[in-house]
Amino acid sequence: MSRVRARSGSDMQRNLRWFDLVGFGLGGMVGAGVFVTTGRASRLYAGPAVVLSYAIAGICALLSAFCYTEFAVDMPVAGGAFSYLRVTFGEFAAFLTGANLVMDYVLSNAAVARSFTAYLGTAIGFPTTKWRFTVSGLPKGFNEIDLVAVAVVLIITLIICYSHFLTFSARESSVVNMVLTAHILFIAFNFTEPADPRSHQGGFFPFGASGVFNGAAMVYLSYIGYDAVSTLAEEVRNPVKDIPIGVSGSVMLVTILYCLMAASMSKLLPYDAIDPEAPFSAAFRGQSNGWKWVSNVIGAGASFGILTSLMVAMLGQARYMCVIGRSKVVPSWFARVHHKTCTPVNASAFLGIFTAAIAVFTDLNVLLNLVSIGTLFVFYMVANAVIYRRYVSVGATNPWPTLSFLVSFSLTSIIFTLIWHFAAPGHPKEVMLGACTVVAVAILQMFHCMVPQVRKPEHWGVPLMPWIPSISIFLNIFLLGSLDRPSYVRFGYFSALAVLVYVLYSVHASFDAQEDGYYIQKNAEIPKDSEVSVDAITMV
Repeated sequence: MSRVRARSGSDMQRNLRWFDLVGFGLGGMVGAGVFVTTGRASRLYAGPAVVLSYAIAGICALLSAFCYTEFAVDMPVAGGAFSYLRVTFGEFAAFLTGANLVMDYVLSNAAVARSFTAYLGTAIGFPTTKWRFTVSGLPKGFNEIDLVAVAVVLIITLIICYSHFLTFSARESSVVNMVLTAHILFIAFNFTEPADPRSHQGGFFPFGASGVFNGAAMVYLSYIGYDAVSTLAEEVRNPVKDIPIGVSGSVMLVTILYCLMAASMSKLLPYDAIDPEAPFSAAFRGQSNGWKWVSNVIGAGASFGILTSLMVAMLGQARYMCVIGRSKVVPSWFARVHHKTCTPVNASAFLGIFTAAIAVFTDLNVLLNLVSIGTLFVFYMVANAVIYRRYVSVGATNPWPTLSFLVSFSLTSIIFTLIWHFAAPGHPKEVMLGACTVVAVAILQMFHCMVPQVRKPEHWGVPLMPWIPSISIFLNIFLLGSLDRPSYVRFGYFSALAVLVYVLYSVHASFDAQEDGYYIQKNAEIPKDSEVSVDAITMV
């Protein structure tokens, strides 16, 4: 591990505790989730049932967070899912997954930056249309130029690159974000008149059960912030204690907040009157009895919360690129850590400029449609990896029983998802869904009884193995099935591009290719470490 870390030059400082991680998680998730995705998910997908959408997405995120935590405690490095998958499934799977996740970070950060413009306009009473200008020669969805979003991204990039006090300022910003959220909830539930449900005949489920799951797939990107928390593992003082509390605790707290905020939104307005870009401030703007001024306050506070979310997410994306650079599947220039600030300055600058370039012209609706699929795919891969790592020891056990289980369970989940979405309603559909459920449970129980675990986590492990990771696999596949066709087209094109880059460049320049044979020679010299497994040392 030290040999790979040496490619970054200076080490990152280990000064984070569990409350810092919770703060980062809250700051990274609340801004994007409440202030960006709620309006669109409620108006276009789920209606008032967006509360259930957030609950479903939160359960899925919590199960994935357990899988992340086991890896992060065992391997407290900055690479997150890239490092975990590289240890488990090898360099190609890690590169494909890491490339998609970095792209999702960039796209989601661009979306958050453009949403900042909408809330800032509300705060100062200046229409969003006057912040942006339209270029007639560009296609729709890519023709509104937003220079405010570009400026925000570039300023945060400079702060991330050179600030010595970023950790503490982000944590304090997260506290303010929480205060703002509590303030909105207090006003919404105590001082406003509820919308009249009789004026809209859709009821609580205007789009049906499918709308709830479509909404869950849309809002799932709201939970990507906990992944950013896991990328800070290399800067955590006591990984064994701090990471489980920081990652899982932040997801649980944020899920509760999301559900309460979604309920308050449904209380304030009918779902078809919600503003997709700035839902909360616009909701208060429509209130009577002297509460219109609250719209400006909410707009200002939401703008601050979005900045906090953007800062945490941009921290995470830079650390991903830094670790990918250490492995040399991308140029090692990205791995350089600044000797004074101890931050991955090159990766931060490159991704900041890339994010700004996308935020300048791409519409919020286009960006949100493109993000969730990569996030769900990464979390699906991590859930598979934690099972494989528990049941397979390379060179000592036969991997085929575990691989057969993972493939068969995934296929059963895919068949269930296809039947749910495409089969005609009726008794035959219910029978087929029930049969798939029985087959999935039978496969899972057979694997649990017949294949023994070969690795027991020394400090923290996913409970109820393999049930919890398997449920996570199913939920991720099911939510993937709720996404639209453009999402899969984007995923296919970008994945093909990533494979092409890997074949033409990465496979030849990678750390594994250059150091072939080194680890076998040196493994015997590496001392046992109580907090980091030997596999992690030899592979990360």
